[in-house]
Amino acid sequence: MAHLPFSESDMTEVVHIKDRKEAIHELKYSPDGAHLAVGSNDNSVDIYGVVQRYKKVGECIGSNSFITHMDWSTDSKHLQTNDGSGRRLFYRMPSGKEVTNREELKLVQWASWTCVLGPEVNGIWPKYSDINDINSVDANFNNQVLVTADDYGLVKLLRYPCVKKGAKFKKYLGHSAHITNARWSHDYQWVITIGGADHSVFQWKFVPERKSKEALHIAPQETLADSNSEESDSDQSDVPEMDSEIEQETQLTYRRQVYKEDLPQLKEQSKEKHRATAMKKRERAPGSGVKLHFIHGYRGYDCRSNLFYTQTGEIVYHVAAVGVVYNRQQNTQRFYMGHDDDILCLAIHPLKDFVATGQVGRDSSIHIWDTETLKPMSVLKGSHQLGVCALDFSADGKRLASVGLDDNHTIVLWDWRKGEKLSAMRGSKDKIFVVKINPYLPDKLITAGVKHMKFWHKAGGGLIGRKGNMGKTETMMCAVYGWSEEMVFSGTCTGDICIWRDMFLMKTVKAHDGPVFSVHALEKGFVTGGKDGIVALWDDTFERCLKTYAIKRAVLAPGSKGLLLEDNPSIRAISLGHGHILVGTKNGEILEVDKSGPITLLVQGHMEGEVWGLATHPHLPLCATVSDDKTLRIWDLSPSHCMLAVRKLRKGGRCCCFSPDGKALAVGLNDGSFLIVNADTLEDLVSFHHRKDIISDIRFSPGAGKYLAVASGDTFVDIYNVMSSKRVGVCKGCLNYITHLDWDKRGKLLQVNTGAKEQFFFEAPRGKRQTIPATEVEKIDWSTWTCVLGTSVEGIWPVISEVSEVTAACLSNDRKVLATGDDLGYVKLFRYPVKGKYAKFKRYVAHSTHVTNVRWTHDDSLLVTVGGGDTCLMIWAHEPESHRELKQCDSEESDIESEDDGGYDSDVTRENEINYTIKALSTNMRPMTGVKPHLQLKEPSVDERGSRPPVSRALPQPEKLQTNNVGKKKRPIEDLVLELVFGYRGNDCRNNVHYLNEGADIIYHTASVGIVLNLTTSCQSFYVEHSDDILCLTINQHPKFPNVVATGQVGDTGDMSATSPSIHVWDAMTKQTLSVLRCFHSGGVCSVSFSATGKLLLSVGLDPEHTVTIWKWQEGAKVASRIGHTQRIFVAEFRPDSDTHFVSVGIKHVRFWTLAGRALLSKKGVLSSIEDARMQTMLSVAFGANNLTFTGTISGDVCVWKEHILVRIVAKAHTGPVFTMYTTLRDGLIVTGGKERPSKEGGALKLWDQELKRCRAFRLETGQIIDCVRSVCRGKGKILVGTRNAEIIEVGEKNAACNILVNGHMDGPIWGLGTHPSRDVFLSAAEDGTVRLWDIPEKKMLNKVNLGHPARTISYSPEGDMVAIGMKNGEFIILLVASLKIWGKKRDRRSPIQDIRFSPNSRYLAVGSTESAVDFYDLTLGPQLNRINCCRDIPSFVMQMDFSADSAYVQISTGAYKRLVYEVPSGKQVTEQSHIDRITWATWTSVLGDEVIGIWSRNTDKADVTCACVSHSGLNIVTGDDFGMVKLFDFPCPEKFAKHKRFLGHAAHLTNVRFTNADRFVVSAGGDDRSLFVWRCVHAPH
Repeated sequence: MAHLPFSESDMTEVVHIKDRKEAIHELKYSPDGAHLAVGSNDNSVDIYGVVQRYKKVGECIGSNSFITHMDWSTDSKHLQTNDGSGRRLFYRMPSGKEVTNREELKLVQWASWTCVLGPEVNGIWPKYSDINDINSVDANFNNQVLVTADDYGLVKLLRYPCVKKGAKFKKYLGHSAHITNARWSHDYQWVITIGGADHSVFQWKFVPERKSKEALHIAPQETLADSNSEESDSDQSDVPEMDSEIEQETQLTYRRQVYKEDLPQLKEQSKEKHRATAMKKRERAPGSGVKLHFIHGYRGYDCRSNLFYTQTGEIVYHVAAVGVVYNRQQNTQRFYMGHDDDILCLAIHPLKDFVATGQVGRDSSIHIWDTETLKPMSVLKGSHQLGVCALDFSADGKRLASVGLDDNHTIVLWDWRKGEKLSAMRGSKDKIFVVKINPYLPDKLITAGVKHMKFWHKAGGGLIGRKGNMGKTETMMCAVYGWSEEMVFSGTCTGDICIWRDMFLMKTVKAHDGPVFSVHALEKGFVTGGKDGIVALWDDTFERCLKTYAIKRAVLAPGSKGLLLEDNPSIRAISLGHGHILVGTKNGEILEVDKSGPITLLVQGHMEGEVWGLATHPHLPLCATVSDDKTLRIWDLSPSHCMLAVRKLRKGGRCCCFSPDGKALAVGLNDGSFLIVNADTLEDLVSFHHRKDIISDIRFSPGAGKYLAVASGDTFVDIYNVMSSKRVGVCKGCLNYITHLDWDKRGKLLQVNTGAKEQFFFEAPRGKRQTIPATEVEKIDWSTWTCVLGTSVEGIWPVISEVSEVTAACLSNDRKVLATGDDLGYVKLFRYPVKGKYAKFKRYVAHSTHVTNVRWTHDDSLLVTVGGGDTCLMIWAHEPESHRELKQCDSEESDIESEDDGGYDSDVTRENEINYTIKALSTNMRPMTGVKPHLQLKEPSVDERGSRPPVSRALPQPEKLQTNNVGKKKRPIEDLVLELVFGYRGNDCRNNVHYLNEGADIIYHTASVGIVLNLTTSCQSFYVEHSDDILCLTINQHPKFPNVVATGQVGDTGDMSATSPSIHVWDAMTKQTLSVLRCFHSGGVCSVSFSATGKLLLSVGLDPEHTVTIWKWQEGAKVASRIGHTQRIFVAEFRPDSDTHFVSVGIKHVRFWTLAGRALLSKKGVLSSIEDARMQTMLSVAFGANNLTFTGTISGDVCVWKEHILVRIVAKAHTGPVFTMYTTLRDGLIVTGGKERPSKEGGALKLWDQELKRCRAFRLETGQIIDCVRSVCRGKGKILVGTRNAEIIEVGEKNAACNILVNGHMDGPIWGLGTHPSRDVFLSAAEDGTVRLWDIPEKKMLNKVNLGHPARTISYSPEGDMVAIGMKNGEFIILLVASLKIWGKKRDRRSPIQDIRFSPNSRYLAVGSTESAVDFYDLTLGPQLNRINCCRDIPSFVMQMDFSADSAYVQISTGAYKRLVYEVPSGKQVTEQSHIDRITWATWTSVLGDEVIGIWSRNTDKADVTCACVSHSGLNIVTGDDFGMVKLFDFPCPEKFAKHKRFLGHAAHLTNVRFTNADRFVVSAGGDDRSLFVWRCVHAPH
C-alpha cells in the first residue's frame, strides 16, 4: 500500500512511497513536524523523516496484529500504538525501539489521545464485556472530555480521564451505521465524525459545561445542551435508596406458565386421551348455580390510580379479574366479568360512564365497558404481550393510550370505538407506570416510569418521544397535566413533585416522605398521596400546601365498616368527586375522606401475599381468613359485608379452622407453629411449635371438638387433645407434603391427601395408619369433604390436569354439590358424587390465578372462595334450582361435548361432509386412460407421404357434415349469450332464495351464477362475475341499500391468490359489482349476513377453524375475525336490530357473539337451565323481540334462547330437521322450513307467531313423499320456498295455493341431453331418475317422467316422434313422444349405457355402453328389440357416437382417447384412413378425431374436454370441459390449440352440450351443478 504526502496549498504530490503490501490504517505527524509514523496491516509502524524527503528512518516491530491507533508524545520522543489484538505498546522515536521499562513512561505527556486502550480511557468500555466495537476516540485536554465513535452509530461524550469501566456518558444519534472516525477541531469548538456506510460527515458543536447552564436560562427552545442525548445508566454516585415498594413492583412480570388463551389448544392436544372416556356416560352438571355477590379486596399493592367515581356516584375499581362497581349507599357491588385474568390498570372516560381496563395475557386485551349496563363497548387486542400496565382516555373521550408489559413497554394510541390502532411505538426498556394524553392537544402524551419521563407526539402511525430534561432522570410514579397544555406535574420515588414546562424541569417541590404514588388534578389545584399515608391538597402551582389529611384510626367516622389495619397506610390511588376524596391504599382498603376530616372505610381486603387459609363459622354467617400478609381476619358475610376483627400474626399463615362450637379458632402458621385463639377477641388461648415446615391444614374433630389434627409440610399429621393441650398422636407414613385433611363423623378416622396425589387414612387419637378399599371409603360418613382424591370425586380433574391442579374442594352440607377451585382461577360446581372421569360442571371466572380455597357456609346459602395471588375473598350466592330461570347465571358450560347431537339426517350429513371442488383444480370426471389427443403423434396419411400433384385429379372431398336443415346461406356463429338457466342450488345450500322489489322479482343462485327472475315476464338476468360456485346468498334489508346482494363462493386456500374464496357484493338490478372481499376462509364461504344498518357484512368460512369474519363491505375492509368452532358452522346471522350482535349455529354449536370495537366476543349457549337439554346440531336461526333467539335443530325441535340461556324448547316443530327459519322484519312473524312427510296437519313449511307458540302449516303440492325445505322468505302475503328438490315455490298465505316458479334436476350429473329436430324444446336425463322436457321460448319445464332409475343418455328420433333413453343399470327404453307411453324396453347389458342414437333413416338404434361395446337394434322388426349385431374390439368404454348421413357407418369416441369407425349394421371396423376421410357424418359429437384436435387446450393435463357438438351449419363446434367452460370454435379445427371464445357459468364438469334446431341455441348440461344453461347464438351478419 502506498502513502502520498501532498502539499496543502495546491494539493500537488510531494513524494510517493510504497513499502507495504497491506492497507495503511493510521498515520500521524510528530508534534514537532520532523517525522511521520505510518501504521499498516503488516503489524508494523514505519517512521519517515520529513526533512530527508521522507526517507525511512525507523521501524517499530512488536505487534502481532494490525495497527489500529497511534499517538505521539508532546516532545516527539515516544509513540504509543494499539493493535487489533487489544495490546498497547510503546516505542522510542525515531529509532522504533520498543520501551518495556514502565518507569520511563510515567513521565511521558501525550500530545493527543486517540487510543482506545489505556487507564485514562477505561471508562469507554462497558463493565462486564470485552467487545471491540469502539472505532475511534479523541480527547479534548482543555475541557477534559473525550469523544468516542462506535459500530452502532453512537457518538458519546465522556469525562477525560475516565478510569472506571462503564463510565457515565451522554449519547448522540445521527449516524445510521458504524462511525469510522471522530476528531476534535484545532480550537476544540467542534467535533467532526465520519460514517462508514452512511457516507456522511457530521459536524457537532461542543457546548462546555458552564455554558450549558446559561443556555438553559436564555432559550429553553434551543436544547443544544443535550441535543437528543440520553443519559447512560451506569453506577451513579448519588443513588438514592430504592424504595422497597417500588423495587417489588418493578420486579413483577405477571408471566404465567399457562394463559387462559392456551386452554383450547391444550384441550385439543389432550382430546386423544379422552376419546374413549367421552363415550362413557359423564356425570351431568349440577342443577344449582352460584352468582358472584361481593368481593373483599382492592388491588392497591402493585397498581396505582385505579379508583374513580362514576357518573352516578358509584365507585369503580378492580381486583383479580373483575371490574367492580360499588354502590356505597346500599353497600352492594356489581361486576364486569369480561376479563379472564388479572386486571392491572383502569382508566375512566371523561364523562365518567365508561371504563377501560387492561389485563394480563399472552395477547392481552383492553376492555372498554359501560359501568351502568356492564356490557363491553369495545375490546382491543393484538398489540400488547404479557399484559397492559397503564391506560388513559383523551379529554374528548375518543382516544385511548395504552402501555404494554412487553420488554419494550410498547405504547399504543387507539381510536377505541372503531378498535383501530392509530400509532404505536416502543416506550422504554424499563417499566412504565403512567401514560397520560394531553387534555388540550390529543396528539401529545407523556409516559413516566422507572428512570423515565418522556414527552411524545403522534406522527402518523408512530410516536416520537423526547426525554424530559433533568440532570438525572428519577423514577416517576405518577404524572398529570396541569392548567395549560405545556405544564406537567410528576411525582417521584423520593417524594418530590417535579414541575415541567414542555420538556424542561422548572422546579421540584418536596411533597411527601417517601414516594408520591398518586397525583390528581382539580379545577384549582392538585391532590397528592404518598407512601407516608398523607393526602395533601395543593394550590394550582404547588406553591402552598392547603391542607393535609392523615389516614389514621383515630379519624375513622363512627359508623365506618371495618377496621384500619395500621395508621398511615401507603396511598396508591386518589380521586375526587361528590364532595369527597376517594383513597385506595396498599393494604387493599378503599376509604372516603370527607373534606372536613372524618374518614369512612368502604371496602377492604388482604394486603399483598397469597391468601390460603379460609374457614366458615359452624352456625353464624362469618368466615375467617389467614394470609401470607401476617394477618388473621374475621369477615361478616351478612349484608353489612365488613371486616369484624383483625389480628397481626408474627408469621404468615396458610390454614385456619373454627371449633365445632364456634368459640375457638385454630390457625396454622408458615414456620411450623400453630395457635388457638378466642374466636371473638382473637386473643391467644394456646400455641405450639413442634414442626419446622409450613402448617398446611388444621382441623377440629367433629362433635365436641375433642381433637385437633394439624398437618404440616414435612409429611406428618399431629393429633392434639384440645382439653389437655397435649400432643397425643402422630400420623406417619406419607411420602409427600400434606394438602388436605378430613375427619369422619365419629371423630375417629382421618382422610389425608398429599402433594403426590396419594390418599391415606389414619385412626385417631394415636395416628395408626389404616388401609381402606375404595368401595368402603364411599360408605364412610365423612364429617366434611375437602379432599380432591378418591373415586367419589374422580370427575373433578380436568382434561388438561398436567397443567392444572385442583387445589381445593368443598362439599355442601346437603351433600349435593361439590365446589372446586383450581390453578387457572376457575371455580367449578359438580353434582356429588362425581364418579367417572371428566364430569360436566358449571364454571365461573373471577379469580385470576389460583383459587386456593373454597368453603360453603353452614346453611349452604353462600360459597366463599379465596384467590392466592389476587388476595381476594369472594362471596358467591348459591342459587338453588327453583328460581334459576329468573336470574342470569354467569357460568360457562363444561367443555367436552357429548357425542349425542340430536340424531342423524342424511341431508345434514351430506352438507357437513361435502368437499367443494375448485373448478380451476378439477380433474377428469370420466376414468380415462391413454394419451391425450393433442399429445398423440400423427401418422402421415397416404396423400402426404407421396408428392401430391399441384392440382388434385380426384373427386372433390365430400363434406365432413351433412348440413340439411339450414337455410341456403350458411352463417358462422360469433358469440353465445346466456339466455336461460334451469336449476337452483337447494340440495346443499340454504337460505338462498329472496324476494326483491316488493316481491316483483326473486333472486337465487346455481353454479357460479346469481339469477334474478322477474315473476311477471319470467325473464332471467344474470350476475356472472364469480369465478367459481356460489355457496351462499343474502340481501341487504336496509332501505338505504335497496337490491344490494352478497354472494360467497368456493375457493381453495385463503392465500389471497386467484383461486382463494371471495365474497361479491353487487346490485341485483344493474348487476354492478359494488365490492369484492377477498378472504382467508380457505375452502369457501358458507354463510353471509348483513347487519341492521346494512353497512357490515358477516361471513363464515369452510376452513378448518370455521372462521367468523366481519367486513365493512363498502370499503372492502376486514373489521374483525375469530375462530368460530372446530366443526362446521352452517349459518351465522346478525340480529335484525343490531350491528354488534349475531348468532352462529352448526354441528353441536350455538354461539352468541358481540362485536366490540374490532374484537369478537362470544358466549356458548347455556343449556343447563332446562332439565336434560342436550346440545344438538343446530341448523337455522331466527330472532324475536327482547333478545330472544330461536334455533332450529336436527331433531325437529326449536330452541328458544333469552340472551344466551336456553329458556324453552318447542318440541317437534317439524318431524325432521329444521333447515331454515326466516324472521319477517315488519311484523316479527317467523317462517320455518323443515323435512317432513306431507300430512293433513303438518307440512314442511310453517308460519309462526313472534314467540313461536302457535303456527299454521302449509302443504307444498309437489307430489314428493318427503318435502325438504331448504330456504324460506316472506313477502307481502306470500311465502317463497326453496326445496332440496331444486324447486322454488311461491305459497299464498291466505289460500295456501302453491305456484312452482323454478324447476331443476335435484341430483346430478345431468348426463343425457337431446334437442328436438324441429322445435325449440329439449330433453334432459339425470342421475335423479327423471327425464324432463324443457321449452325454451316458454322458459319453463313442460313435463317430467320419473323412471325410477338414474338415466344416462337420451336421444330423439330423426322425426322427433320417439325418444330413446339409456339407463345407468344397462337398460334402455323407447318412449312415444305424443303419449309418453313405453314403446319398447330392453336390458342386454349390466353396466351404464353411455350414448344412444337413432340412425338418420330411423331404421337402426345404436346403443353404446361402458362394457366397451356398441349394440345395433333394427327398429323395423318391432318393439321386442332383438340385438342384430355389435361392434367388438373397442379399447375402452364408449363416450359418444355419431351416424354417417347415409346410415352406413358409425363413429365412436372411447375412453382411451381413440376414435373408431364401424360399418352398420355388420359391426366391422373401418381402418382405411382415406376411406374414413370421405364419409359425410349426420352429426358430430365426438371430442376425438383429427378434425377436432384444436379443441384440446394446453392445460388439460389433469382434466378433459368432455363433450362437443358441431352446429347444423357445420361451421362451428361448441365444447364442454371439466373446468366448467363452454367454448366456441370454428369447425373443422385441425390445428392444435385453436382460437376460441370461452363462456363461464357452470361449476366443474360439463357433461353434455347440444345445438338446437337451426342453430338458434346451445344447451349445456352441468355435472356438479345439476343445471341446464341455454345460450342464444349470435350469428355473423351476411
